[in-house]
Amino acid sequence: MRDEVGVFTELNTRRLGPVRRYFLRHPRVMDLVVATVFGVAAVLGAVFTPGLPRPASVVLAGVGAVALMWRRRAPLRTAGAIAVLGAVTLVVTGTLNVYDLAIAFVIYAVSAARPPRTAWLTLLALDLATSAAIWLWEHPVPLTGGPGFSVRSESGESLTDTRLSSITALVILTLAAIAIGSNVRNRRVHVAALVDRANRLTVERDQEVRLAAAAERARIAREMHDVVAHSLSVMVALADGAGAALDRSPERAREAVAELSTTGRAALADMRRVLGVLREPQAPLGPQPGAPDLTELIAGFRNAGLPVRTTFAGSPLPPDPGLQLTVFRIVQESLTNVLRHARGTGRVDLVLAYTGGRATITVTDDGGVRTLAPRSSDEGGGGKGLIGMRERAAVYGGVIEAGPHDGGWRTHAVLTWDEGER
Repeated sequence: MRDEVGVFTELNTRRLGPVRRYFLRHPRVMDLVVATVFGVAAVLGAVFTPGLPRPASVVLAGVGAVALMWRRRAPLRTAGAIAVLGAVTLVVTGTLNVYDLAIAFVIYAVSAARPPRTAWLTLLALDLATSAAIWLWEHPVPLTGGPGFSVRSESGESLTDTRLSSITALVILTLAAIAIGSNVRNRRVHVAALVDRANRLTVERDQEVRLAAAAERARIAREMHDVVAHSLSVMVALADGAGAALDRSPERAREAVAELSTTGRAALADMRRVLGVLREPQAPLGPQPGAPDLTELIAGFRNAGLPVRTTFAGSPLPPDPGLQLTVFRIVQESLTNVLRHARGTGRVDLVLAYTGGRATITVTDDGGVRTLAPRSSDEGGGGKGLIGMRERAAVYGGVIEAGPHDGGWRTHAVLTWDEGER
């Protein structure tokens, strides 16, 4: 998939469910969820664990939750802050109070955002420091049959030393966190590489298309120059010869004029042949259609089942073959596009107006003859129809607008024609 500007991104490339897509778009919400999970668990531990100083435990839980909000922006600094808060919690309360979970969260953040070497060094530093703090400051708890070895207090009460089990739980949590975080980072790197490659391929393809089009235009320009220059040179020479021989040898003058006509027709055929190779290898050599052929063109579409209603306004089109051909092709392509997408009954309005050197062509269908597919894609034609109309309009300083209109589709073309220069 591609986004609106035609660029692949990680978000629109991966297939994600609505929940994952939401959290990927709103990472701060995920940070809030993580901080809330730790904060609630730590507060519950402070409230329901006998013998803990509740005010201090709740405050330390809140400070740790706030620190976790920065784990994405500054994972290493957050890891250091959580390690210090865990040690302070051990000194004040004699227990980690689920700060091992907070350490796992920051290890995940470091391994997901930093290289593996940094992640493993962070894990080693936090595990060693926290394990040392647990061994020094964790208090034994009354014996309940849980894991650990038993000790006796000064009063003779049987207690359980849970330091080894706390260190073991810490190591297991951090190893799981670094494994998950490393997997996430590797997947992100892989997807980013694929996205970058897809974008580069897209850019290269577009560049190749533009280069190929430019090379084709240059080739056609050279061929057109050769055809026109050679033929015009011959025609000028023939015309000069006919003028010179008109009085002395009328017969020779007539032969020169006949050769002039033959050369002109041959040059015209060559030009059509060269221009025709762009779209049609078998380019027709007959006269090109113009305004008089519009009636026959529209009748053909009506016979094909397309209900076309025509309106001609203003003056007749000027007798310029190029302008008339452009108008004919734009009308032909617009109606062909409507007919290609026709799936039922409907009405098509064609309005052609020429006034004061400005020709406008508007083709509108009311929606009854179109599908849900975008017209600009020019189904089956690779998008060449609209591009071709724009190229033709640009020759006369015109523009083409095509898009949805009142539930249907509308193509609007404006051409300008300076009678003083033609």
